[in-house]
Amino acid sequence: MSLNLTDAVRTAAERFALALHQHPKRVLAGVAALLLGGAGASFAVANLAPDAANLPQRTLVETVEPLPLAPQFEALATQAMRLYRTDLTRSTDTADTLLKRLGVSDAAAAAFLRSDRLVQQTLLGRGGRSVSAEVDERSGLLALSARWSPEDDGNFKRLTITKSDQGYTSKLETVPLSVSSRIAGGVIRSSLFAATDDARIPDSIAVQMAEIFSGDIDFHRALRKGDRFSVVYETLEGDGEPLRAGRVLSTEFVNAGKTFQAMWFQEPVGAGAPTATHALSKGGYYTLSGESLRRAFLASPMAFSRVTSGFAMRFHPILQTWRAHLGVDYGAATGTPVRTVGDGVVEFAGVQNGFGNVVMVKHGGGNTTVYAHLSKINVRTGQRVQQGENVGLVGATGWATGPHLHFEFRVNGVHKDPLTLARAQTAVPLAAALKPQFDKSAQLARAQLSAAAQVQTSNVQ
Repeated sequence: MSLNLTDAVRTAAERFALALHQHPKRVLAGVAALLLGGAGASFAVANLAPDAANLPQRTLVETVEPLPLAPQFEALATQAMRLYRTDLTRSTDTADTLLKRLGVSDAAAAAFLRSDRLVQQTLLGRGGRSVSAEVDERSGLLALSARWSPEDDGNFKRLTITKSDQGYTSKLETVPLSVSSRIAGGVIRSSLFAATDDARIPDSIAVQMAEIFSGDIDFHRALRKGDRFSVVYETLEGDGEPLRAGRVLSTEFVNAGKTFQAMWFQEPVGAGAPTATHALSKGGYYTLSGESLRRAFLASPMAFSRVTSGFAMRFHPILQTWRAHLGVDYGAATGTPVRTVGDGVVEFAGVQNGFGNVVMVKHGGGNTTVYAHLSKINVRTGQRVQQGENVGLVGATGWATGPHLHFEFRVNGVHKDPLTLARAQTAVPLAAALKPQFDKSAQLARAQLSAAAQVQTSNVQ
């Protein structure tokens, strides 16, 4: 006869009491061992449960009827197939070429695109706009959407074309952009743009990096093979799709073995603004130690771009001498904008001997800059100009056999290397009251740049 749990416990207790009376020392030693080895105690208690083999068992049998297969196959056969394809518009696109590239063969859709006012005004003939098409199994157009974002705008435009029983309709909407951040890095092999292309970094980000460090690095003539960079930047998205790049948030550039770092920082508005990060006033780029990168003079008189990058100092074709001791020659296409490297007053604007069309700007402290061989002068003598302001266009006037800019930096009449002067400038430190908040942002920037450096290393390998 089997015992239930209560009877089993009672029997075990009676046996324990009898053993304790007959052998007290042995029993106490055994109990102590069980307390020290908790697993043994658990095992002893678990054995008091009834044997699983003695529990009641019951078998259930039920017939399962499968669903008929024929209706399922029929539903699959009649279900419409949807295909999706995404591309970028081209400035040469017509309704037919755009639809063909999207895999659409639909005369009615092409006719609608040719006749619709919104499509004509915003899509056809405009390059670089992201467009997606939904196509049926017969290559007919079911829906089409296009997205693009105007520069310096926090919104994007969404054009949608949908099909109904009555035909196609179009709708244009303005929708807020969402912002995310990306990290990237690369190594200079031939030029900055070649390196950023390899790292899939937008051109606008490459230009921003060059501008950020424009007071320290002359990207036209000072880049070296093996220079490397890391960058964290904003990506502006519409419906989860990247539309354009935003601002560089932090970046690092190693040029000729020297490391330069920068991060974007904006001063909060009002006393209680540190927690209201959306309310921000003037901002700028700083080193991670808190020094402003805004310098009195830029290292280069031309903004960095694909047109003007990759040119170095030139051998003078007429005088047959290197002109590095007097200035720097930048080869560039005729019409490339030339900017003043610092605030000042135009001392001369006109024609002068071998310089051809030339602009001379007088700055404080006995400093003067010269911009020669211009095809056009955009300032006048006596005019006050600010750093980065356009003073003329690259040309080949005077003693020049081809379009280029001859640039000089003179200190009390003595010619100096502008890059050396730019690097020697004293940086303006951040206000002491903002330092705690800045340091927190700088700590995050260091972590992000460290992660970007790992991406840079993987790209090299």
